[in-house]
Amino acid sequence: MSGASDENTPEPSPRNRPIRSFVLRQGRQTEAQKRAFELHWASLGLDYRGGQQAFGTVFGRSGPLVMEIGFGNGEQLLFAAERETGRDFIGVEVHGPGVGRLLNAAAAAGLHNLRVYQHDAVEVLRDEVAPASLDEVRIYFPDPWHKKRHHKRRLVQPDFVALLCDRLKPGGLLHVATDWENYAEHLWDVLDAEPRLRNRAGPRGFVPRPEWRRQTHFETRGLKLGHGVWDLLYDRLPGA
Repeated sequence: MSGASDENTPEPSPRNRPIRSFVLRQGRQTEAQKRAFELHWASLGLDYRGGQQAFGTVFGRSGPLVMEIGFGNGEQLLFAAERETGRDFIGVEVHGPGVGRLLNAAAAAGLHNLRVYQHDAVEVLRDEVAPASLDEVRIYFPDPWHKKRHHKRRLVQPDFVALLCDRLKPGGLLHVATDWENYAEHLWDVLDAEPRLRNRAGPRGFVPRPEWRRQTHFETRGLKLGHGVWDLLYDRLPGA
């Protein structure tokens, strides 16, 4: 993994360090999750190198490219890769236990259309993904950072959305889902203001859960309790 720096390079001051949308608490990995990296990283993992990846070479074809950011334990990403076999999937997640679990599951399923980064999604998008190369970006249930003083840590911010638009193909899709109404409001504020995106449901609109996103156990329980879920679909406008 990345993270090494030249010993003569000064550390950024606290004032200049980037604000992260995640707290890196790796949790406890099981022995199976640890072995997953030894057994399957070479075939399913992608090391962050700071240069553009040739994903066509990685997958051995030039199919539609979908990135899921913050895939958690990987259940949705596995679901998608197994069903959308004509598309190639890139998962990005910082937390080791979830990455290990997905590596084991993807290897057991014999998937060839899935690769995984364990790295910061902003840096992956900025440094490793070519402009206008992604057909779709999926961000499901990102940390809402619900306390007001933490809102600056939310992943979906204007600069991040501008980067996403640079990496999405014209006509590409951004799909964000949240179960926090306050975060849905924040998403509308940011995404509706980006001139290169158009909300399929109209300004401040959302759609029923699309068939390509599975309903999680946590989501099912929340819906039974009357909690809301908001799926937002934004198309990258051609020529914008």
